[in-house]
Order: sequence, then structure tokens, then C-alpha cells
Amino acid sequence: MFMSFGSQLNGQDPVFSQYFHSPLVINPAIAGLSDDANLFLNYRNQWSGLPNAYRTYSVSYDQFFEEVNSGVGILLLSDNAGDGILTTTKIAGIYSYRIQLNKDHYVKGGFEFGLVQSRINWEKLVFFDQLDPEFGRISPGGTPYPSTEQAPDQMSNIYADVGLGAMYYNPFFYAGISLKHLNTPDQSFLKQNSNLLPGLPMRISAQVGSEIILFDGNRSRLPIYVSPSALWVRQGDLQQLNIGTFINLGAFGVGGWYRTSFENADAVIGAVSFRTGKIKISYSFDYTVSALALNGGTHEIGIGINFDDGVKESIYNDCFSIFR
Repeated sequence: MFMSFGSQLNGQDPVFSQYFHSPLVINPAIAGLSDDANLFLNYRNQWSGLPNAYRTYSVSYDQFFEEVNSGVGILLLSDNAGDGILTTTKIAGIYSYRIQLNKDHYVKGGFEFGLVQSRINWEKLVFFDQLDPEFGRISPGGTPYPSTEQAPDQMSNIYADVGLGAMYYNPFFYAGISLKHLNTPDQSFLKQNSNLLPGLPMRISAQVGSEIILFDGNRSRLPIYVSPSALWVRQGDLQQLNIGTFINLGAFGVGGWYRTSFENADAVIGAVSFRTGKIKISYSFDYTVSALALNGGTHEIGIGINFDDGVKESIYNDCFSIFR
């Protein structure tokens, strides 16, 4: 119905509620959080009350090399919309460079180059001529009604994707900005009048946060700190703001955020985390407060592995404990 009455549909990139657990999705300048490797795995089930509405997965790896003041990373992001009707997979390589302004102040810049494949599953689409007024799409015999619609020659689209990011930080505060889809790639499948299409809109995001240490950590005890943060994202005419606080209580952590699109309240987000050794496991739930309150909310699971030896948070002269 929407496609019949509208010549254009709007959407936005997937963004994890626990964006600190998927840093390379937000800003390529964050690549290289520590000298040893960081591995992040994320799963997001958006609007779980609807049948497989949106499922998003990400895997990322990053590491910093002190001798060249550079961080490198790789990101794999997969988004499944409509129970496989539209799937999007991205793989990107990321490079960042750090400049030390003085003892405690740093600036980092990052670059990202990726390849994206979008694919449509034609067999899952339902057309008007497949709908019987009495029985719907499935006949009394249990078989779907056929359609006379002809599948396009191209069911997938592969395109390049470019992004940039920058970040300033010190031991107490960080602020960053990133630009994704700088090349506004062509996402269309039909390739008809593609010169008239604006392409994928550039995504602009800004991140700010702080870290307030209540008790320092050491090799036998994890630190206790409070980390207020905010994330603003704009893509095309759509925008959102996440604002809240994470409290780390040694091995355990809790957090709460509020998300709004400025025109409408969207969700209240609660998160819990647990760290054991090098592994940090976190879970969050988005309780929808908009008119979509019956969608069942959104579940998100993140696993982070910091391959540093032992408990070494106290050696970092920055405010990125929430990201590790």
C-alpha cells in the first residue's frame, strides 16, 4: 500500500542502542582503543513483537600501533529487514591516526572504505494479484497464489561506501564527529533514471561523553566510574538523539538512556553488563514510548573482548573505559 501511494520511501542506517559496544559503526576515528586487539560482537532484534522486523549483526576488530600512532580496524555489518526480504551486508577497512597535543590531550582522525551488498528475496514479496479477497495469499489447499509480476534482471546491488571521522579526547572528556556515505552511493536495483536519484543520504553523527572516576582500578580491582554520554545522528530528514549515563560498578555495570527523534519520543533504554577477565557481556532493552508501543520493544546483546593482559584500565590516559 505504501509503495502504491508514494514515489519515495524513507529509512535510516541501523544504529545500536549500545553504540559504545559497536564503536566502529559510529566513528572510524575510534579505531585503536588499546595497544592489544579489541573484538566486538553485537546482535539487535528491533521490535521483537513484530515477526522478524529488523535483525542487525556486527563484528568488528581494532588495534592501535604505538610506533606509528595509528589504529586499524575491520567492520562487518549485516542487516536483515522483513524476515529476509531485504538484506544488506557491509565489510569495511578502517584506519585512524592519533596526534598528541600535549601530555593529556589527543586528536584522532579516521577513514573508512567499505563494500556493501544489498539483496532482495523476490520469493518473499507479495503482490496485489496474489491476494484473494476471501483467503488472502494462501489458497485453501495450502499453496501461495502465483503472481504475474516479472522479477527484475538484478536482485542485488554492490557499491562502495566511504566515511570519515574525527575525535578529541583527554582523560575526562571526549567529543567526536563522523560522516558516513560521503559518496552518496546508488542503492537502486532497477537502475532506471539512476541519474535522477540522490543516492544514499550522508549520515552525520556527533558523540560526546565524559568519565568521572569514583574509585581507581588496579590489576586486582576494576574501577568504579560514571560515564554520561550523548549521541546525535542525522540522515536525510531523519534524526535522533540518545542521552543518558552508564555506571560501572567494578565487574558490573548499569545504564539508562532516552532516545528521541525531536518530533516524537522514541524509547527508554536500560542496559546491564558483566565483565569477567578480558570479556565483557552486555544486554539492553529498548522500551518503546512512541505510538509503536505494541511492537514488543528491542533486545540487544553485545560481547566485547579486550586482549590486554590482566586488568589494565588504569594505565589508559583517556576516558574510553565504557568502550572497552
